[in-house]
Amino acid sequence: MKLAINGGKPVAAPGKKWPRWPRGYEADVRRLAAITRSGKWSYDGPYEWEFARRFAAFLGAKYGACCANGTVAIQLALEALDIGAFDEVIVPGMTWQATAAACIDVNAVPILVDVEPSTWCIDVDKVKAAITPKTKAVIAVHLYGCMPDMASLQRLCKKRHLRLIEDCAHQHGSLWEGKGVGTLSDVGCFSFQESKVLSSGEGGYNTCQTRKMFERLYSLRNCGRPFAESGVKAFGLEGSGKPRNTVQSGNCRLTEWQAAILLGGLSRLPAQVAQRDDNAQYLNGLLEQIPGVLTMYRRPQVTRQSYFNYAFRLATEDLGIGNRKFCRALNAELGFEEGQDGSFEPPYDSLNKCDLYKPWTKRRHHLDNEYWDAINPKRFDLSVCKEANEHSGVVVHHAILMGPRSNMDLIAKAVQKVVDNIGEVQRLAD
Repeated sequence: MKLAINGGKPVAAPGKKWPRWPRGYEADVRRLAAITRSGKWSYDGPYEWEFARRFAAFLGAKYGACCANGTVAIQLALEALDIGAFDEVIVPGMTWQATAAACIDVNAVPILVDVEPSTWCIDVDKVKAAITPKTKAVIAVHLYGCMPDMASLQRLCKKRHLRLIEDCAHQHGSLWEGKGVGTLSDVGCFSFQESKVLSSGEGGYNTCQTRKMFERLYSLRNCGRPFAESGVKAFGLEGSGKPRNTVQSGNCRLTEWQAAILLGGLSRLPAQVAQRDDNAQYLNGLLEQIPGVLTMYRRPQVTRQSYFNYAFRLATEDLGIGNRKFCRALNAELGFEEGQDGSFEPPYDSLNKCDLYKPWTKRRHHLDNEYWDAINPKRFDLSVCKEANEHSGVVVHHAILMGPRSNMDLIAKAVQKVVDNIGEVQRLAD
C-alpha cells in the first residue's frame, strides 16, 4: 500500500482530531476571576501555599516551594546546596539546555556525560568516570518517559559525598518503588511550562526533605526573606522556632493566578498520568511486535511512569533509514504537519551541539580563561546522545497518549505501514 507521503491513503482519516495540550477548564476560569477580584495577586497567597502543600503531599515530599520556572528551580537548588563558582556538576548530555545553563548561571562548571542507549538517561558508569576533586553534585534528569538508575546514583553520591539533584520537569507523578520523583535526592526541581503535564504556562517548584533546605529555598525565591507565616502554617511548622537560613537573593516568585491554574491541574493529574501510562504500555506492546522498532527500557523499580514525550528507537541498520525520513513518513500517515507541535520528531540535540546551549555567547560567563575553557560544551564526547538525535530516536508529545486506546492502534498501524514500505521511505529526498 502506497505511503501517504507519496500520495497514498493515510492510516488516519483526513481531518482526524488528535488530543491537544494544554486544556482549559471552566473551574480554572472561575478561580482566576476570584483572584482578580480579591486584590491578592502576588507571592505567599492562599492559592500558592495550598498548591505547594498539596503538590508536596502528592509527591510524598516533606516540603515544597513554588518559583518562577523550571530553570530557576535548578538554580535555586544549586545555590541552596552551596554550589557555585568553579564547582563541577555532572549533567547528562541529553536534556533541555536549561539543566546545564542553570549550572553556568551560578558560575559552576557543567560536566556533560553520555546517556544509556535504552533510556537516554544519565549513564552511572559515565558519572563515575567523570568525578574529580572539584565535583560537588550530580543532576539526574528523568527524561521523556524513562527514569535513570536512581538506586545506583544514590549509592554513588553517598559514597563520594556528592549532592544529588533531580530534574523532574518531564515527570510529575512518576514513582520509583512507590516514592515520587523529587523525593529521591537532596532537592527536586519541576517545571510548569505550557507543554508540561502539569502546567501554568510558566512556573517552577522545588521539593526537599529538611527544614533547613526549605528555609534556604524559600529565602532564595523571595528576595532573601525568611519564610512567611502562611508558609509556616502550610507545612505545620508553627512553634518550631524562627527561620534562620536566609540567603542573599532576588525575586523568583510565582503569582496567585499561576497557583490557581496549578491547583486545577493537580486535581486532574493522577487520572491523566494513569491514562498516559496505560496507553504508553499498550503502545509499547504493539510496537515491540514490529521488526526494526525498539521501545524504551522501563526499569522494574518504576511503579508509575509519567510522560512528557513518548519515545521509541529505530534499528537503523535493519531498516536502512534514519529518524528524520521515518518521522516524515509517519507524520503523513497520521495527519501531522512536519514540525507542528505534537508531531513525531527526533529527540533533543546533544548538548555539545545544541543551538540553544551557547555559554560562550555571554561575557558574564568569562570568569577567567580556565573557566571559559571548562564550560566549552564541544570538549565532551556524547556519542550516544548524538546517535539518538541524528539517527535512531523518535519522540512525540504526551498529548498523543491522552486519547482512546484506538488511537494507539492507529499509531502502531502507521508505524507498521512505514516499516512495511521502507523502500519508499529510503527513496525520499533528504
